[in-house]
Amino acid sequence: MSILAFQMPDKVVMEKANDFHGVFEFKPLEKGYGVTIGNALRRILLSSLEGYAITSVKFSGVLHEFSSIEGVMEDVTDIILNLKQVRFKAAAEVLDNKINVKVKNQKVLTAGDIQKFTPYFTILNPELELLHIDESKELDIELIVEKGRGYVPADEPRNTELPFGHIAIDSIYTPVKNVKYSVENFRVEQRTDYEKLIIEVMTDGSIHPEDALKGAAYILIQHFMLFSDQTMTFETVKPEEENVVDEEFLHMRKLLKTPLQDLDLSVRAYNCLKSADVRSLGDLVKLEISDMMKFRNFGKKSLTELEQLVADKNLHFGMDVTKYRLEEE
Repeated sequence: MSILAFQMPDKVVMEKANDFHGVFEFKPLEKGYGVTIGNALRRILLSSLEGYAITSVKFSGVLHEFSSIEGVMEDVTDIILNLKQVRFKAAAEVLDNKINVKVKNQKVLTAGDIQKFTPYFTILNPELELLHIDESKELDIELIVEKGRGYVPADEPRNTELPFGHIAIDSIYTPVKNVKYSVENFRVEQRTDYEKLIIEVMTDGSIHPEDALKGAAYILIQHFMLFSDQTMTFETVKPEEENVVDEEFLHMRKLLKTPLQDLDLSVRAYNCLKSADVRSLGDLVKLEISDMMKFRNFGKKSLTELEQLVADKNLHFGMDVTKYRLEEE
């Protein structure tokens, strides 16, 4: 099938670029293609590029994330929030992804201090303060740094088993901090209805913006190749397979709509959730553990009870339940 020729850029113009920031221009584009291409690239850049992040941490003498450490100003939850922000650039070959940090004779531990304990990673934001500690105290911290893509919550299943004593943390792998795009009118000879796409990419320094843009484009190309004439195949879903999907959907929807009063909760847990406007099982599993710990009169005992309840139903906290359309009757 013949296709009329499209007005397309013959190159990408890099207006400005350094290790952290790049501005790129695509011109000319047919009307409407600026938003189409810009939005697709932005979503891939923010969600699908690989990077390194801390996936778990172990503190000497600490059993869980809701503890406090003697001599340390911050709670464990606050320290974990700081660790999530540490940005890494890996060496060409990483032989050991475990970092043992010794804190001794210092008042402040920064991300840059981690650098002394690993030859395989470069810390890109060394000035980040992780914790404040009494100078007379000592603390051992064990970090696991892994390669991944996008954002992975702490309660999501991992490829590797969590080491004994470690606390899983939310992992922000993506090396891209922000992406902006804009579309402007562009003139080609006498026609003024073409477009110019401007994409601005900001990274953490572990990847050059140009390489990030190339990587995102490659991912899109690989997916669109599925629709090319050479590889496109269509498979018909058998009716019984559709029924299985429908039955699973309806079962899950019914389960998530279970009212709070039907969950056989203790009085304390029930009252805490009710006062926080949690009305159903679906409302409960949408929450993160850190959110629940902020509820009034909510403690470790109630958390343990709810964790067991959710696990027994093969669910987990932090679930995305939007696809089950719970607001519909």
